[in-house]
Amino acid sequence: MFHRNMSVNKLLRVLFWCILIVSGTVVSAQKTKSQLEKEKRENLSKIAEAEKILNDTESEKKATIGQLRAINQQISAREGLINSLNQEIGLLDGEITDLNIIVSALQNDLKKLKAEYAAMIYSSYKANHGYSQLTFLFSASTFNQLFMRLKYLEQYSDARKIQAQQIEEVSRELDGQRNEVQIKRAEQQTLLDQQLAENRKLIRLKSKQSSIVQELTKKEKELKKELAERKQALDRLDKLIAEIVRKELERSKTLSSKALADEEEMSATFEQMKNKLSWPVTSGFVSSKFGKQPHPVLKGITVDNRGVEIQTEKDSPVKSVHQGKVITVAFAPGMNNVVMVQHGEYFTLYARLKEVHVKKGSIVGKDDLIGTVYTDNSGVTEVHFEVWKNFAKLDPEKWLSPK
Repeated sequence: MFHRNMSVNKLLRVLFWCILIVSGTVVSAQKTKSQLEKEKRENLSKIAEAEKILNDTESEKKATIGQLRAINQQISAREGLINSLNQEIGLLDGEITDLNIIVSALQNDLKKLKAEYAAMIYSSYKANHGYSQLTFLFSASTFNQLFMRLKYLEQYSDARKIQAQQIEEVSRELDGQRNEVQIKRAEQQTLLDQQLAENRKLIRLKSKQSSIVQELTKKEKELKKELAERKQALDRLDKLIAEIVRKELERSKTLSSKALADEEEMSATFEQMKNKLSWPVTSGFVSSKFGKQPHPVLKGITVDNRGVEIQTEKDSPVKSVHQGKVITVAFAPGMNNVVMVQHGEYFTLYARLKEVHVKKGSIVGKDDLIGTVYTDNSGVTEVHFEVWKNFAKLDPEKWLSPK
């Protein structure tokens, strides 16, 4: 009765492990708070980028595909942000539930400790029949009985002290856990407010998206004409690249064994950079993916992209994604200035450049300036980027580092 079977620390450890066992499968499926915070930062950065790009396209005061893509990017980033907020709110729900379990257990433990302490005081009073401890001691009939009563009183006094300390410890722990619950609830409310604000922004963006799609749908003939011109420009670019690659392959047959070994080493180095290459522009997003994609406005129309379009800010510098040799600087109708860099049997192509800062034969390193990106009449600033391995076109997104 005088000694607790379980200390407060031991109780909390048992509770902790019980909670982990019960919710372990759920926790393992959830992302951690730090992961969710990282996702939030990334999405906020994407939103800020898309807003800047959208402002550039809106300066022309007319609906464009570029505007639509910038809004689509904003919507995607905001949906990602809201999803992260939902998961973080769920995570806090779980933490608050766990804390409430601990608070409830501590309340029960405190209640029992106080009841036991009161019982000890009452038992002590009854045992002594209201006599003082000295009377109780000296009423012993033998010395041995006196000694035993003295030991009993010492143990009883120690037990009461321990009980009082446990009550104080549990009370302190209970206050701490209650305070933690309040902190978590305040944090959760902040997230709920943020989630509500983001949902409102998302609704406004989707309304804007719908208006732009309606406006662009009315320009079907104009869009189809632009699409045909873009296809012709890409076909011309493909022929230019294929001819350059053919010449380079022919040239490689005449190389010395040392020069050939150098090119093979360059190929191997580039190959190791898959999914690790730096982006050709510092800010921006992939506005048109590689391969066949549905047109963003025209129903039933498919767009075949040989590389990717990266929509970015006006006058953004375009940089080399990896070390290599500039083998072509040319002008291609519909694609503006074009720069092609060789990396052994791999080639990277940068098109839609306003200015070029390299010459044919130049050796460039990673992140070296190649030129500046071109902005078209509708205010859209996009760089066209391709990756080739000899005559094979590769998906550039599989080579660029994830953003």
